[in-house]
Amino acid sequence: MEAEAELKVLRIDEAAVRDHLGQLVRSSVEETLNALLDAEADALCGAEKYERSETRKDTRAGHYARRLTTTSGTVDLKVPKLRTLKFETAIIERYRRRESSVEEALIEMYLAGVSVRRVEDITEALWGEKVSPGTISNLNQKVYGRIEEWRNRPIEGRHPYVYLDGISLKRSWAGEVRNVSVLAAIGVNEEGFREILGVAEGCKEDKAGWMAFLKHLRERGLQAPQLVISDKCLGLVESLAEIFPDADWQRCTVHWYRNIFSHVPCEKVKDVAAMLKAIHAQEDRSAALKKAGDVVEKLRKMKLAKAAAMVEADAHETLAYYRFPSEHWRKIRTNNPMERTLKEVRRRVKVIGAFPDGNSALMLCAARLRHVASKTWSARKYMDMGLLALHARSPRGAREEDPEPAAEPATSTLAG
Repeated sequence: MEAEAELKVLRIDEAAVRDHLGQLVRSSVEETLNALLDAEADALCGAEKYERSETRKDTRAGHYARRLTTTSGTVDLKVPKLRTLKFETAIIERYRRRESSVEEALIEMYLAGVSVRRVEDITEALWGEKVSPGTISNLNQKVYGRIEEWRNRPIEGRHPYVYLDGISLKRSWAGEVRNVSVLAAIGVNEEGFREILGVAEGCKEDKAGWMAFLKHLRERGLQAPQLVISDKCLGLVESLAEIFPDADWQRCTVHWYRNIFSHVPCEKVKDVAAMLKAIHAQEDRSAALKKAGDVVEKLRKMKLAKAAAMVEADAHETLAYYRFPSEHWRKIRTNNPMERTLKEVRRRVKVIGAFPDGNSALMLCAARLRHVASKTWSARKYMDMGLLALHARSPRGAREEDPEPAAEPATSTLAG
């Protein structure tokens, strides 16, 4: 009996059922749309198909086929043609609006970090067929025009703090893969909100690239910031002194530590790190300079002459933040805000490999930066900038002059 019962158990092919239901839905949508198109043609003609009527305004002249992608799949439409009147259907326009919203969703997915392959899989699940990479590329061209306008928009208001950095990407060039740099600037405005001030392509992060980028920012309206935070990139400091000579420069302390660690044995990095952090844990700039002198002596006793020379020559470059409110120190003594933002860009471009050209790299980086800023920064205040105004009026806010830096040893390495 049990064997007979097992034989009577129905086995359902779920895939076949889903495919059959999908065909039924598409067929129903197709019939409904074609019926609506016929009804619109009848209304324009003033009579039904083959009907003899004195109120008839026009007659039909056949139809043309059109494929339309809907949320139920691709359907085949028979769009009526009229002999004299122009047939304009509201049916297809309504679906165009739906398609437009789908296009916006595809663009949003692409810019948010979804790979093209994954976008294809998602569209296949939604529509029953994949959207080709070429289609996604064409959609992105619509965005790139708006991104270019945004990238060259006027910069309004003052930005007391500005962060600068660049990211190196790969691009195809004459059959070879070469490096291309994208330079970026983030500013903190007088209300305490962060803004993407600029994004531009640089062949490489050198003086010519930074000079052109800073001029681009100034021409768009960027007023001289009070403090610029960056790594000691090649040519950046010299360019900054020419374009914004009144701005203070803060060298990122984290990058400075890493530069010094490259001249320290692995087993001593932890001890040296504690010594360097102690410099930036002092209550004011004078104490920090004194502490830096103590660290130099300790490093020399540890037989770390190269690290000692770097601290002696460069420590003052990392102390500009002491001239600003102590509540801001943690956020302005490193370039971490920019690093975290560019990390989002790197995560997005990692799935691409090499770009076909520099402009496509620039456009995607700019679009991604704009996306991050609009999603996470728009409603979150980053700093209380009222403290900066109070600090400027206080005696402590008076500018301290840098002492003359020690002569740089011939063997010192100051690469950013």
